[in-house]
Amino acid sequence: MLAADFGRLDAGRSPSKKHLDIARDSFNMTPAIADTRRSAALPDFYEPIAADLVLAQQAFVDELRSDQPFINDLTAHIGQYHGKMLRPALVLLCGRATGRVGERHHVAAAVVEMVHVATLVHDDILDEADTRRRVQTVNRLWGNERAVLLGDFLISHAFHLCSRIDSQHVSRRIGATTNAVCEGEMMQVVNRENFSLSENLYLEIIRRKTAALIGVSCELGGWCSDATPAVVGALHNFGERIGTAFQIVDDVLDLCGDEEIVGKSLGRDLAKGKPTLPLVHYLSTAPRAARESMLALLREAGEADNGHSAEIARRLQHHGSVAYAQDIATNMIQGAQECLTILPESPTRATLSAMADFVVSRRL
Repeated sequence: MLAADFGRLDAGRSPSKKHLDIARDSFNMTPAIADTRRSAALPDFYEPIAADLVLAQQAFVDELRSDQPFINDLTAHIGQYHGKMLRPALVLLCGRATGRVGERHHVAAAVVEMVHVATLVHDDILDEADTRRRVQTVNRLWGNERAVLLGDFLISHAFHLCSRIDSQHVSRRIGATTNAVCEGEMMQVVNRENFSLSENLYLEIIRRKTAALIGVSCELGGWCSDATPAVVGALHNFGERIGTAFQIVDDVLDLCGDEEIVGKSLGRDLAKGKPTLPLVHYLSTAPRAARESMLALLREAGEADNGHSAEIARRLQHHGSVAYAQDIATNMIQGAQECLTILPESPTRATLSAMADFVVSRRL
């Protein structure tokens, strides 16, 4: 569903059957969790929150509406960036797992998606990416200046939208998390071509860059349902663990994925000299001669690919470095599953558990 579809909803009204049908068709939703474990996309898990997700998207669109037509053109374009919708879905699912979902959840879900889309717009500039969700990036279509300003516009509106919640808690938590995300991005830029990067530092970078926002999404879902501090903390830990696993899988897909399936420019990590977990493992465990040969390939890949990315991926797979990264992601998911034991058994808890399992088996 594009942002324009949500824009036709009237503020304050419940979604009609037509809009729910559009949402279900768009997300390819299926009712059985057993089936969704074999599904092709995370949105297959969102049926329990379909109506709430429409309302969260409505809040997103309403907040960004401008009297400047060119801004509306930009925000309509990024409506196509709503792919997995993981973060708002986790706000709503964690809210349902701990109580009733209401307006606070819808607003919080819109806010975390707004922050996330802002990071995507800025990431595409840094990576010089051409495509996102199978469409051209903002920087490719309109240039870096408009893309930078659009990212800033999204962040400022995220904090403005927070004011709809009658508490400073959400804005404080979003502020702290946005700080962590920015720190993680800067840590990653500073460590480009640092091929002696340790595994612990890599994990800290992705904890801040990716996992922090997913963690706060789960946390706010529980907080908006007035869950106990222990439950809110467990949900945060659940989110951080699946967020870490999610980023590790993303890094593996950037090396070994199919661009047609993943739907965005791949190979950017190598081109930008970003040491991801498979590479960190290889360079710390391979024999000296193999390591020196890999470093030479990496330098050449950074200048002009010439097929080197495929050879690097082949070596990482042969050495077991890709499998090692996948094992680390699997261990993170096992830890995430343990966090869910604080919740009472319910269909929504089962959905969260199934989503966590899916993170390590996804192909996009």
